Amino acid sequence: MTYSTLNPVALIGAFRQQCTIDTVAAISQAVPIQTLYHPKDDADIERFGVNSTQPFQNLRVCLRENFQAQTPIVALCATGIVIRALADLLHDKYNESPVLVIAEDGSCVIPLLGGHRGGNHLAQHIAQHLQITPAITTASERSLGFGLDMPPRGWKISHHSAINSIMARLLAKQPVRLVQEFPEENFPPTDAFCAEASAYTVRVSDHDTPNDTYSVTLHPPSLVVGVGCERHCPVESVDDVFSHAMSQHQLSTLSIAAIATVTLKADEPALHALAEKLDVPIKLFTPAELEKLTPKVQYPSEIVYQEVGCHSVAEAAALACAGTNAECLVAKAKNSRATISLVRRSSFDALAGQELGELHIIGTGPGDQGNQTLAAREALKRCSVAIGYGLYLDLVQDLIINAQQHRSALGDEQQRVEQAIAETQKGYNVALICSGDPGIYALATLVFEVIELQKMRPQFRLTVYPGITAMQAAAAKLGAPLGHDFLAISLSDLLTPPDTIRSRLHAAATGDFVTSIYNPQSRTRRTLLPEAKQIFLAHRPADTPVAICRNIGRVDETFIKTTLAEFDPVQVDMFSLVIIGSSMTRTTRNLSQTHIYTPRGYVKPIRTRSNAKD
Repeated sequence: MTYSTLNPVALIGAFRQQCTIDTVAAISQAVPIQTLYHPKDDADIERFGVNSTQPFQNLRVCLRENFQAQTPIVALCATGIVIRALADLLHDKYNESPVLVIAEDGSCVIPLLGGHRGGNHLAQHIAQHLQITPAITTASERSLGFGLDMPPRGWKISHHSAINSIMARLLAKQPVRLVQEFPEENFPPTDAFCAEASAYTVRVSDHDTPNDTYSVTLHPPSLVVGVGCERHCPVESVDDVFSHAMSQHQLSTLSIAAIATVTLKADEPALHALAEKLDVPIKLFTPAELEKLTPKVQYPSEIVYQEVGCHSVAEAAALACAGTNAECLVAKAKNSRATISLVRRSSFDALAGQELGELHIIGTGPGDQGNQTLAAREALKRCSVAIGYGLYLDLVQDLIINAQQHRSALGDEQQRVEQAIAETQKGYNVALICSGDPGIYALATLVFEVIELQKMRPQFRLTVYPGITAMQAAAAKLGAPLGHDFLAISLSDLLTPPDTIRSRLHAAATGDFVTSIYNPQSRTRRTLLPEAKQIFLAHRPADTPVAICRNIGRVDETFIKTTLAEFDPVQVDMFSLVIIGSSMTRTTRNLSQTHIYTPRGYVKPIRTRSNAKD
């Protein structure tokens, strides 16, 4: 991934000196700051005007977490601190996000890592606002102004192995030949190359090129694939006709910029399989939009018009996506199930058409950032729309600061789901945010239910991101109460009849399961939890360990450890989780802590002389 100055950065450091405050002000004018990380005791941090701030206890841990999350880092500290913090994480320079080190007084900026992934450009951009010269040390950038391994966004490279040797020759002013099929793009700059023949060659081409040790090929995003197919077309049918057309014209899949089709085909698995294989977006056009291009289509079809509402799908969609003055390379290639067209773009501006939206149903864990998965945090950063209960949005505010946010109250779950689906249908990248795990007493199941009951044909991708549940987070703080068979029961009777809840409580108690009770009590629901206590007392010992866990993962979390007999439901509210042990659950002390655990039977009885056999 190549970063640009539009990507939010993590700004990390101590901010107590006036010169540092001035430096931060200049940085914030240059690039968007996702989160400002500061020492825990750094007071009055709000003076910087940054929307999201986060205290850290350990600078090294803060640097590592952001680097592993591939967040561009701007560190206001000594270079050595950053090097020692990240040294053992450096494995692949082609996938490292930028890490910049800036002196606290703003006197120098060093792109320490990810120079060719946008770090050099980021350093130059910030340096302009600091009115200094960036300390760029990459030879190609310093001497030539470009690097072959840093092509424009959307470009891809084949034959990487020759890059270093070719760049070395260019720096030494030795001859390297440039074969440029797209001279109007001016990448790489022609004045760095010679006109004379040379075994070393850089090609800019959308064709397949031979692999040798003396050449590099840069593939611009020049091609658009238009696809039309029958309903439920096999993946192989689309793939076969596409592969045959590409091979016949010796075109490279690395130059495919997008797949284009009509909106009615947005849910075809074959199209999604091809897009995933090529790692490109699907661009959608309505039948009315495609019908306007009928005069430019070589093979209009009345049959297609009767079925879809436009005289062409593959050819018209490819032309619509590629834009003005596009060149049709393959107007129509087909088999019995699928048709494709190949079009070359005349310029590499933004592609036309609506992209498929993406709905990310994200579990943020119980509240603490440390209990959020990297996958969930990365998905949140990519989203342009964030929807959720206000408290849940607050818990991830640093990740959704640039997203349009829609807040709603508890009880508005169906409204949130329907809004998330509607926004995603428009082509947006939407986060539907839940606490804990979205598939456990949360909104993932409601999304699928709404889609099914309303008989939708969603035109978006949907991904569920698991989260650490309140039950798991509480169990970790308590010790290991879930060490043997366990289950979870919700006492909320808003969606489940009370008699059904009672029957499940009886089943849990008689089955001797460790039981986690969600939604145990509210201001109006006050009867089922006392009933639960009596049901469990009838089936297990009075000294069975019980824990009341409140505000798990938040700054005011509390744990009350008691026994089943002494457990007082009055101490429980809607922000609590109750864990009731099984007959095997034990408590043990470790220094000043009391831990609850449920043994599974790994440990065998210790042999002594009194029980050992001769």
